[in-house]
Amino acid sequence: MQYLLGDGRVLFYPASYRRAYQVEEIDNANVLLRGEVLSSLASPEGASLCVVTYPDALFEKVMGRRSIDGSTFRISVGDNTGMEQFIDRLEAAGFERSDFVFSAGQYSVRGGIADVFSYNAEQPFRLEFFGDTVESIRPFDIETQLSSGSVKSVSVLSNVEDKSRGGKRESFFDFLPSGTTVVTHNVFSCRGTIEKLWEKASKAYEATGESPVKRARPEELFLDGNAYTDTLSRHKVVELAQRPYFTPDKSLESGVVPQAVFHKNFQLLAENLRDNMSKGLDNVIVCANETQARRFDDIFSGIGEDIRFTTVEGSLHQGFVDTSASLACYTDHQIFERYQRFAVPRQYTKAQALSLTQLSELEIGDYVTHIDHGVGRFGGLQKIDVGGHPQEAVKLVYAGGDILYVSIHSFHKISKFSGKEATQPKVDHLGSNAWKALKERAKKRVKQIAFDLIKLYAKRRLAKGFSFSPDNYLQNELEASFLYEDTPDQLKATEAIKADMESDRPMDRLVCGDVGFGKTEVAIRAAFKAACDSKQVAVLVPTTILAFQHYRSFSARLKRMPVRVEYLNRFRTAKEKASILKDLEEGKIDIIIGTHQIVGKNVKFKDLGLLIVDEEHKFGVGVKDKLKTIRENVDTLTLTATPIPRTLQFSLMSARDLSIIATPPPNRHPINTQVITFDQETIRDAVQYELSRGGQVFFINNRIENIFEMAGMIQRLVPDARIAVGHGQMKGTELEDLMLGFMEGKYDVLVSTTIVESGLDVPNANTMFVNNAHMFGLSDLHQMRGRVGRSNKNAFCYYIAPPYSSMTEDARHRLEALEKYSAVGQGINIAMKDLEIRGAGDLLGAEQSGFIADIGFDTYQKILAEAVDELRREEFADVFDGDNRSDSLNYTLPETQIDTDFELLIPDGYVSSSVERLRLYNTLAGIKDKGSLESFALSLRDRFGPLPRQVEELLSSIELKWHASLLGMERLVMKKGVMRAYFPEDSSSPYFKSDIFSGILAWGAANGSICRFEEKTLKNGRIALVMRISGVGRLSRAQEVIKSVSAQLVQEKEGDAEK
Repeated sequence: MQYLLGDGRVLFYPASYRRAYQVEEIDNANVLLRGEVLSSLASPEGASLCVVTYPDALFEKVMGRRSIDGSTFRISVGDNTGMEQFIDRLEAAGFERSDFVFSAGQYSVRGGIADVFSYNAEQPFRLEFFGDTVESIRPFDIETQLSSGSVKSVSVLSNVEDKSRGGKRESFFDFLPSGTTVVTHNVFSCRGTIEKLWEKASKAYEATGESPVKRARPEELFLDGNAYTDTLSRHKVVELAQRPYFTPDKSLESGVVPQAVFHKNFQLLAENLRDNMSKGLDNVIVCANETQARRFDDIFSGIGEDIRFTTVEGSLHQGFVDTSASLACYTDHQIFERYQRFAVPRQYTKAQALSLTQLSELEIGDYVTHIDHGVGRFGGLQKIDVGGHPQEAVKLVYAGGDILYVSIHSFHKISKFSGKEATQPKVDHLGSNAWKALKERAKKRVKQIAFDLIKLYAKRRLAKGFSFSPDNYLQNELEASFLYEDTPDQLKATEAIKADMESDRPMDRLVCGDVGFGKTEVAIRAAFKAACDSKQVAVLVPTTILAFQHYRSFSARLKRMPVRVEYLNRFRTAKEKASILKDLEEGKIDIIIGTHQIVGKNVKFKDLGLLIVDEEHKFGVGVKDKLKTIRENVDTLTLTATPIPRTLQFSLMSARDLSIIATPPPNRHPINTQVITFDQETIRDAVQYELSRGGQVFFINNRIENIFEMAGMIQRLVPDARIAVGHGQMKGTELEDLMLGFMEGKYDVLVSTTIVESGLDVPNANTMFVNNAHMFGLSDLHQMRGRVGRSNKNAFCYYIAPPYSSMTEDARHRLEALEKYSAVGQGINIAMKDLEIRGAGDLLGAEQSGFIADIGFDTYQKILAEAVDELRREEFADVFDGDNRSDSLNYTLPETQIDTDFELLIPDGYVSSSVERLRLYNTLAGIKDKGSLESFALSLRDRFGPLPRQVEELLSSIELKWHASLLGMERLVMKKGVMRAYFPEDSSSPYFKSDIFSGILAWGAANGSICRFEEKTLKNGRIALVMRISGVGRLSRAQEVIKSVSAQLVQEKEGDAEK
């Protein structure tokens, strides 16, 4: 409808919750959509809108028009509504004040700026006041908190779905403007759904009993079957049905027939299109995007068919043939039997995107690592006096109560300590050598590991491998028939893999992505590409169940392709194994999938071209060593769901090629996650609900002793459910049959141990229970939750655990985090820290975990990055020739540290929240280029108002730091009108023979009246060369001096070029 009528005219009206009287299950995103629809219908444009809805949404009554009008007020640019008066109106309408706005019904105030999120808008609005006048109104993004564009006025609506508020409620049909036409599918069916919902609501109301909280009766809140048809009959109704409910005034017979089914057979499609042409019909294929349209051209030219058809980019639910209009209109998603793409409205929970940054945020008492001084505890932001000027600094507390104040200009040296989950680090003593010795030890070992990794990479870079052919039409056909739409990351990963395969260097690419993000599809495409060149493919997986799962996935996707897929695992009989091995050696098998057996001595390939390894870290040392020998001349693709932290990615780029799949597939809904106590009624309701929509249920119980007892309990609660029990101690064939039965829908509920954790893919299973969830680690819980929500249906995950009061603190934090971060792709953020450390251990060797536990993960990554950088410039300079980031420099540019008595800070009066100031300082410390700095300044202006002088100078000092760094200055001290620039402590550094240093000396000689060079003994006993410049009483003067030095260097370079 949106495609045909335009986005602005079509609205979706959903139900606000899943079960009547279950207020805690209200979906805030849906409440927002309902408010938006009701508000739009009540507006003057209401009569021209088209609303799409379903019986569950119509079952709930709505507030009358009068109540909606009374709950709405409008505010416009130029209004003389003072800030105080505006806040009073928001408070009266039930809005809540918060630091930042991320959910409907909230508002926040910062100086002359007010943010508000109304219940009738998709985005919150930012109002800027000048005195009592509204100067501007701008919508803004929840995630970035930045505004975009502006509007002249906005209407603010309170929560019209709040059932606790008074006022008579009416049917949605009564709310519609007069003259509305209602187009409905089968009224009998819709009425039946309403009656079932009414029955459930009545039972739920009776079950509340004598509650101290007065609840509205069902007839006050909901429609029954009669009320539904009565209110519907007051409008013009168009029924789409063979047997109408109402007596029709007029009947229309349509000659339109649905699109035929082609089962992805393009010869059949070609014949059908030719047949249409002979009947004088125009062939139109509606494609979701340009890529799909191109694929049709490639496929038809590939099979040698010359057919006339037109492709149109758009979205249509179903294809049709209309002979009266001489038109055959088909859809790409039906031809390829894939899901139709639709936009899932962005949903934000209370733990919205803002909180994701809080995962790495510091709270007082947290452990932090200072790269120079070691592990201490965070003591918050403190104002300190420097030369009579206030400065903001971070307070760190070390062993024995020693305190270190770290300037906000040295923020980059501090990071939150992240070791393994539930481990506490040892706090260092300030000034002791223990930290320095530990850091040196770690660096030495890290450098050795980095050396080995890069050596292997260098060896591969110089080796010759097989160069695969470009894609053929079969490859296009396979990719076009993918059920889902490719995500940008999937496309990027696929293109990178193909480029690697088509080059004559052996591929060694690592593809990393969260559970359910489409890594298997990328692997299938690579495998098929290899098979098209008559090369064999081996897919190595860690578990027997996963081998079987992959075999099914590969076989299903390659069903109509000329390739043979087989699998080997411990469940195969000796006879089957012998037959498979014989066929493999003779080249009759194209793709073999299996556990570690497939790299055994007795497995011989005729011509192996590609090795795909899934979750390599789960294999033993023997298998890994065998893989190293294979890798040297065979293309290798490794898949992992263990996330690789961004900072490690660059370091690893020097050791292997990396593709990250971070975007979730379209149409994925957040997994509705709840922590519950063991409650039979909840289990019964959730299982019944899932079964009622034709789905399946996982019930994870990790104790084999009582697993049958659990299955018996579910059978007693839901007698109709078909229940299977699976665990690792079962016979192989028995477990395989059971899993296959569950995948094929022969069972409704699978009660099992954690064998489902890795890779089991059952898109129809969308409810999961994890019993004794508090006993599992964060990453295990996240991986298990990833088994549901793999289709375009809403999914539910219930973690069963004892009350929070009787759990350990760590277990409570784990479950709270998972409950909060349930949105698609967010879960990985929580599991990130634990998984990152695991990932680092997996990639760099398990012994690295020891160093990480001692020095903290972020510090470890910094050391690794330094080590890799040194190796790239020194030992492996020839391999990375042209890749080096420091151009022709043979030394590392320092990160300049600024120490000053200038007032460079964010004043309390500008940003009152110390947590937010800390976050802003942290962001500022990570900015590396002018464009990002300008964006940061704009975001401050947008969120907090005009920049005060102190903030403008703080931002200028960042640019000063960059210029000083390019000049090789390690420290810049500006105090009492004098600026001192400190050069590298190591007098043998190649820096002192560089053109840059020569240029600085020349500038010093030319400006002798204000500049002199001196030697200074540092605290560590070393002597540093210092350039002393007088008359620097302002930051702007410091900038002039540093720019003047840079200009001298440019002049010298130009002079050398002329010579």
